[in-house]
Amino acid sequence: MRSLSWIAALVMIVSSAHAEPPLQRAAVLALAEKAADWQLSHLTDTSQIRKVARDTRDIRGWQQATFYVALTKLADRSRKRRYRDAVLDLGRSTGWRLGDRPFHADDHLVGSPFIWAARNGGGREALAGVAAGLDFVVRHPSPAGLAMSENPADPDPDDRWSWADALFMAPPTYFELTSATGDPRYANFADREFKATTAFLLDPAESLYFRDSRFLELRDSAGEKILWARGNGWVFAGVARILQALPANDPRRPYYEELLRSMAARLKQLQRPDGFWSPSLLANAAVSPPESSGTGFIVYGMAYGVKAGLLARKDYEPVIRSGWLALHGAMSREGKVGWVQQVGDRPDNVLATDTQFYGSAAFIMAACAVSDLDWR
Repeated sequence: MRSLSWIAALVMIVSSAHAEPPLQRAAVLALAEKAADWQLSHLTDTSQIRKVARDTRDIRGWQQATFYVALTKLADRSRKRRYRDAVLDLGRSTGWRLGDRPFHADDHLVGSPFIWAARNGGGREALAGVAAGLDFVVRHPSPAGLAMSENPADPDPDDRWSWADALFMAPPTYFELTSATGDPRYANFADREFKATTAFLLDPAESLYFRDSRFLELRDSAGEKILWARGNGWVFAGVARILQALPANDPRRPYYEELLRSMAARLKQLQRPDGFWSPSLLANAAVSPPESSGTGFIVYGMAYGVKAGLLARKDYEPVIRSGWLALHGAMSREGKVGWVQQVGDRPDNVLATDTQFYGSAAFIMAACAVSDLDWR
């Protein structure tokens, strides 16, 4: 039976309070700025977060790094310098260093805003720590397998991109570093590892990813495969970010373009009537709450795909519009993005008040990509 609390809140999303989001570029960017400003004012105040995880307060960890990736998108489009300055402040305060775990994908994400900073006021110094960290991985690739293992004698599978989220966290940073330095080793490594993970976790029947090896044979109470919305949102948005780092004539582009198209086609079929995607993509929407972080990353990838000419606008405009309406309704008047599933590795319950750094990031990235379409 559905929870009356989230049904009531969902009715509010599509009610007069948030009847129709603006689609003009300036208006959409104003909403991105509102979400960014709210999150910037709550960088150290975690009282709004229901589940504070180990990495939540880590300014080099994946949660905050996702937000700073989103800030780079906004800074490229906004006339307000505070978003650029926030990224530069992060880099200078950390000495432009990656996270402390040399192989872990989560600790490589922060390198992406540093690479952006290098050409936006940070200079070559901003690249040094990223290059040193990724160079170590390229020179000393992990021997770990991709299957999750509880045997302490086995190499740690987290030292490879063994889970779907990792395809957002690490590969774009490698491709971006090749673009910034001209050194092909980083992109070559990322391309090889991305394809290995995809061969292992992509379900060809669904054109979607299992979160990790534990879910390959696992089924939910209704007998459905467990295909996590945010996990697939991470991959989908990661593919869009990789394509933005690849030159137009790069021979690797067709692989990532086709992956974006195939995932988009399946995700289009799974959008709920309310515009969201459910935490578990194959779950019955009638008994599942809405979820904004997966939805935001999916809208971002689709809007990028339309702008890049990879997805037909006539086919995806209604999907993007509906998703943007849902996201707009998930944001409070103050700029807090709600309906964000908390930190985890699988579908879970979501509350209207739930927020996280990466939820704000997904909203901002979606808004930036939607603004580029500049609908009237």
